[in-house]
Amino acid sequence: MNDASSGPVPAPTSAPAPRRRTRVRAPELVGKGGWLNTGDTSYTLADLRGRIVVLDFWTFCCINCLHVLDELRELEEKHRDTVVIIGVHSPKFVHEAEHQAVVDAVERYEVHHPVLDDPELATWKQYAVRAWPTLVVIDPEGYVVAQHAGEGHAHAIEKLVEELEAEHAAKGTLRRGDGPYVAPEAVATDLRFPGKAVVLPGSGNFLVSDSTRHQLVELEPDGESVVRRIGTGGRGFGPDSFSEPQGLALLPDGTVIVADTVNHALRTYDPVSGRIATVAGTGRQWWQGSPTSGPALEVDLSSPWDVAWWADRVWIAMAGVHQLWTYDPATGTVGVAAGTTNEGLVDGPAGEAWFAQPSGLAAAGDRLWVADSETSALRYVERAPESSDADGFVVRTAVGTGLFDFGHRDGAAGQALLQHPLGVTALPDGSVAVSDTYNHALRRFDPATGEVTTLATDLREPSAAVLAGDDIVVVESARHRLTRLRLPDEAVRVESVAHRTRRAATEVAPGALRLDVVFTAPSGQKLDTRYGPSTRLLVSSTPAGLLAEGSGAGTDLHRDLVLADGVTEGVLHVSAMAASCDDDPANEYPACHVHQQDWGVPIQVTPTGTTRLPLVLAGMDEPRPTPEA
Repeated sequence: MNDASSGPVPAPTSAPAPRRRTRVRAPELVGKGGWLNTGDTSYTLADLRGRIVVLDFWTFCCINCLHVLDELRELEEKHRDTVVIIGVHSPKFVHEAEHQAVVDAVERYEVHHPVLDDPELATWKQYAVRAWPTLVVIDPEGYVVAQHAGEGHAHAIEKLVEELEAEHAAKGTLRRGDGPYVAPEAVATDLRFPGKAVVLPGSGNFLVSDSTRHQLVELEPDGESVVRRIGTGGRGFGPDSFSEPQGLALLPDGTVIVADTVNHALRTYDPVSGRIATVAGTGRQWWQGSPTSGPALEVDLSSPWDVAWWADRVWIAMAGVHQLWTYDPATGTVGVAAGTTNEGLVDGPAGEAWFAQPSGLAAAGDRLWVADSETSALRYVERAPESSDADGFVVRTAVGTGLFDFGHRDGAAGQALLQHPLGVTALPDGSVAVSDTYNHALRRFDPATGEVTTLATDLREPSAAVLAGDDIVVVESARHRLTRLRLPDEAVRVESVAHRTRRAATEVAPGALRLDVVFTAPSGQKLDTRYGPSTRLLVSSTPAGLLAEGSGAGTDLHRDLVLADGVTEGVLHVSAMAASCDDDPANEYPACHVHQQDWGVPIQVTPTGTTRLPLVLAGMDEPRPTPEA
């Protein structure tokens, strides 16, 4: 670390009295994959003493983790001389444990702080983390002072950082200066982590979302020669800029609609005039309680990842809230079409279905195919046969079983496995090609036979594919190129492999289990009870018979659960929300914030297991190992 000062900052003449906090010594930072963005230097907590450290436990498949990366950018810039943010990469999928994949993700998502690659979840376990993302704040003396699960906590951490700066400046324990971040060398390629592609009519050129460079790129039919770049190349929401664009789809009028993912917006691009226009979204991220339908330019969206024209409207894979939305150009309106915002795999009527980060769409006749990435599933939407309503849709699953089962296995769809697919392509024979991203493969599902096969391997994080004549052109995202393949007559034979999440199951005792969601309102705020209960808790399980008692919705952040007899393992699905507002009676319109997180907690029932399951939404769980006296 290169510090601008040689020692602690002198204490000011006066400072606000520090708020009393629970103090627990922070465990050491350990990761077998080593450090990134530090110029090959390794760090310990002792090296960071005197600085406020924010640990961001993340994994690059997780859309909520990507939201937190964006939330932290302002804090990172504003307090760069006192705060060190360290990303602790903690993988869910097997592919995410590969070091090069982490290196790629750090560049892909413009992570401008040190990252510890922890493929064996060693530091995750030491800090008792239970959810992606989780933020842990460590004070300048090396003590954990706060923990926050989920997104939306930037305002609380900003307030805490200001308190810690004042408190430790007064004590003489704050050290200012440059942080340990060292930018890696830039690599020159025509594309950098491209996301999706479409073939432009007439020319046969490819239009590609060049996500990390915040542009669209038009390529000649060879897939290599650059015709033009669209957008400034800088992250922004101006009339000629994008922010990590992903999905592309042709509209009937010849324009292209773009999922401008990190701008939380839909844009259109006219290949003839070159004009870019915003047609949906405000540039702000959707939060619980925001409108879910209305004039398209007045409704917030959340990380739209892909788009497709189907059933006379644009369908949107709204990855950020685990839903499908639609945009109707004729009326200029948007609205939820499927999904509840709960994360998981549940089929049925569209309004009751659960998705988990839908990231790829393909229209094929009477079906809309969906790559549901976090459940490693291929799913589809179709009109409900019993419904006469034009908007009566139903969601079904073709391949996939849930959040924690994935792998590379061909055969009958009921036992076949994918690993975090991001793209899906309708093929001329009625089958579907799946960009099986974390298996580095192109897979095929044939609805006629119910069989899953592998078309190609040795791709590198394929994120989409498009048809070009008799060929299929794959967006090979982590090789920064388009790769042309002949559609093979026969499938490639691969060795089957099945995986479960690398995350260890929590051992719980049979029978009664106390669930406590820990939430402490940020300093200067209180729970907002002006319009009724300010908290919400939803509990369910996989399998559904895991819980004999305690499933369902309620307003308390605690629940007494009873595990069913005879069930030895499963997953508890917990969704919690708390709303807090500024605690100032004189302020008629206090600023309010929503804190929300979904947990999928794998559990194993054992006689010696715990009878209490604490999940920290914000604050500190008091029954912790011996705090400092």
